[in-house]
Amino acid sequence: MMKCVAIDDEPLALEIIETFGKQTQLFESISFFTNTDLAFQFIVDNKIDLVFLDINMPAISGIDFYKSLPYKPLLILTTSYTEFALESYELKAIDYLLKPYSYKRFEDAAQYANKQYNLLQQESANKEKQFIIFKTESGVTKVFTEDILYIKALDNYLKINVQGMSSFLVRMTMKSIDNLLDSNKFVRVHKSFIVSLNKIDCIKGKFIFIQKEEIPIGKNFEENFKNQYHF
Repeated sequence: MMKCVAIDDEPLALEIIETFGKQTQLFESISFFTNTDLAFQFIVDNKIDLVFLDINMPAISGIDFYKSLPYKPLLILTTSYTEFALESYELKAIDYLLKPYSYKRFEDAAQYANKQYNLLQQESANKEKQFIIFKTESGVTKVFTEDILYIKALDNYLKINVQGMSSFLVRMTMKSIDNLLDSNKFVRVHKSFIVSLNKIDCIKGKFIFIQKEEIPIGKNFEENFKNQYHF
């Protein structure tokens, strides 16, 4: 759930956000400020996900305040004026609440903010580096999957070729390693080869080249590879 801050020089406006916010049950917390200096420090010191921000305030405009933040939480602008739509777009605000607004209008904005928050959380999780711990004859080796160039089958072993380090052998099957890899990033192109789609340098005829290594494209794997690599 989102951690929020609401900033407005009018206490009544903050009371409305507090009341409506409790009704939505979408927020972990909402902190309220009429003083922009205190709000700024609070946002700096805490990881805030969403800001409800009045545009017209005496010390500094909401627009300039948001621009000054060291990181940019999701933004919902609140104002009694209609002429700030362009500024709202430029700040990439996810909504623009025109005072006075109803609970339904507030709820719609909050629901959309929650949807955007969940998407950002998912993107962040996806960006976390995935890794595999391989058991080798000499011990164990941790490899980030994004560094794998290609994998070659050698009898009962697999040769793992990794960017920036020496290749090594592991006792695994192609099927078992295939199950550990992201199918959107790795594809089997031959009975003996799995390649990283992101590491392909070029394709010439029936061969893939990765760092000067020539990798054959098997007839039974060609169609699937073309669909994955889009060529």
